[in-house]
Amino acid sequence: MLVGRMDEALALAERARTFCREHKERGHEAWTLWLLGDIAAQRHPLVAEPAANYYRQAMALADELGMRPLLAHCHLGLGTLYAKTGQTGPARAELSAAIELYRAMEMTFWLPQAEVALAAVEGR
Repeated sequence: MLVGRMDEALALAERARTFCREHKERGHEAWTLWLLGDIAAQRHPLVAEPAANYYRQAMALADELGMRPLLAHCHLGLGTLYAKTGQTGPARAELSAAIELYRAMEMTFWLPQAEVALAAVEGR
């Protein structure tokens, strides 16, 4: 994904999700769903709904399993996706949730990225 080979990234992530489900690795499945959301959110042309669905599935599983860092990353991904599609209200809500979680967990590496994304949505 990082080098732009989206089809390969998607295929590998799908294989990983299948493996996780077959072996009942729910935590890894949650991370894989987040990755699928990130891949879908970076595809051209952007089709937002599959990406949003992956993020939501990852968030539900992360919340159930108490995976707060992953939950924060999902809020960031979903908020960024909403911002790309011009949905400022939902973008603001998701990015604010990500910032709150990053601050609560002292995840200072990710916090500035979320704050910059929120500032862009708010026109600052």
